[in-house]
Amino acid sequence: MLRRLYDWVLHWAETPYGSWALFLLAFAESSFFPVPPDVLLIALAISIPAKSFRYALICSVGSLLGGMAGYVIGYQFMDLVGFRIVDFYGFTEQYRTVGDLYNRYNAWAVGVAGFTPIPYKVFTISAGAFKINFLIFLFASAVSRFARFFLVGWLIYAFGPSIKRFIDRYFNILAFVFVVLLIGGFVLIKYLL
Repeated sequence: MLRRLYDWVLHWAETPYGSWALFLLAFAESSFFPVPPDVLLIALAISIPAKSFRYALICSVGSLLGGMAGYVIGYQFMDLVGFRIVDFYGFTEQYRTVGDLYNRYNAWAVGVAGFTPIPYKVFTISAGAFKINFLIFLFASAVSRFARFFLVGWLIYAFGPSIKRFIDRYFNILAFVFVVLLIGGFVLIKYLL
């Protein structure tokens, strides 16, 4: 099943809609969607290594705009419904404690989440919920997301076909490692918050 999904993702590189799909996936993943854009970025860049940096830029911009949407979701959700939920469960004091920590380390938290497999959307929404400085959020997001996706783009540009052969040969292992890292990111968030 994973192999078919991988082949389907590679198919986007052969259509005129691949760039748009990458942009929309990166946008959605940064604010509400669970599937990270790395798979499509890698597939598109591998199919045309000369466009690796272009795809990295599309992915980065889509992710940054999606992160801004996540910030707005957190900002609006907490004002509309979130505080009622926190009060109902008696978590007001814990919410304030987490908010203080988040406000103290906001740029680091957003930056780490933006570069690693930790679910970035959790941090974009939290940034809005805790009303951290939007410019700090935007800067940390831009640095981390551009660094992450341009690193992927550079690796594919530099090693092109050999990376594709490596991915084809070890796809199942890489997919397993990616899933473990993704789940580990969620577990890490659970224990940190």
